[in-house]
Amino acid sequence: MESADAAVVAWPRRVAAELLGTTLLLAVVIGSGIMAERLSGGNMAVALLANALATVGGLYILIEVFGPLSGAHFNPAVSIVITARGMLPRSLLLPYIVAQLLGAMLGAWLAHAMFDMTIVQFSTKVRSGPGQWIAESVATFGLLLVILRAPRSRVAAMVATYIGAAYWFTASTSFANPAAAFGRMFSDSFAGIAPSSVPAFALAQLAGAGLAVLAHRGFSPAVTASRQTTTEARSDIATD
Repeated sequence: MESADAAVVAWPRRVAAELLGTTLLLAVVIGSGIMAERLSGGNMAVALLANALATVGGLYILIEVFGPLSGAHFNPAVSIVITARGMLPRSLLLPYIVAQLLGAMLGAWLAHAMFDMTIVQFSTKVRSGPGQWIAESVATFGLLLVILRAPRSRVAAMVATYIGAAYWFTASTSFANPAAAFGRMFSDSFAGIAPSSVPAFALAQLAGAGLAVLAHRGFSPAVTASRQTTTEARSDIATD
C-alpha cells in the first residue's frame, strides 16, 4: 500500500518501517498463536479464533501506523504488485523484500523470547497438498483484490477484516504472504509451517496475486483504460 506521505519519506526510513512493521506483524501472529494454544485447553477452534482476532487487530493498527511511512506492505507479493503498477520505485523492491523476510524471522524470534521459548527453532508442522495450495492462492487473490479496489480510507480495516475471515474460510488459515510463510517456518508452534512446505505456499501466493491483478484489470472499463493509467500514476491510493 502506498500513500502520499510514504512517497516523500526517505528510502532508508521506508525500508526500516517495512522491517519493523513485518517484525511486529509476525510477533502478533506467532505470539497470539502460542498464547492461544496455551490457554485453549486443547480446543483448536478456540485457539484459531483467538489467533485470528489478535491478527485482525494487530494488522489494522500496523497498517495505520506504518502506512504513511512505507505503505505498510509487509508482504513481498504486495510489493511486487505495487511496483508493477508503478507506485513503488523499482529500486526499492529488493530492499523491501529483504526487509520483509528479515522482519518475519525476527518477529518469530521475538515471540519466542516473550514466551521463554527456544529462540531459534524450525517448525515441524507440514502444510501441503492441493487443498492447501488452492487455499493460499484464494487467500492471496482476495487480499490483493481488496487492496487494489478498496477506497483508500478503508484499506486498513478491509484488509484486516478480510484476513480475519480468511483464517476461517481457507484450509490453510490464510498466510497470504510469502514473508509470513518464511517467518513462520522459524516457529515450531501453533502458527508454524515446516520449511519443506514454504516454497509451494509462496508459489501459490504469487499465483493468487497475479490472478488478482488480472481480475482488477478486467473490472476496469476498457474505454477508460488510458485515463485510469494516468490517474493511477498520479494517485497515492494504497493498492497489500
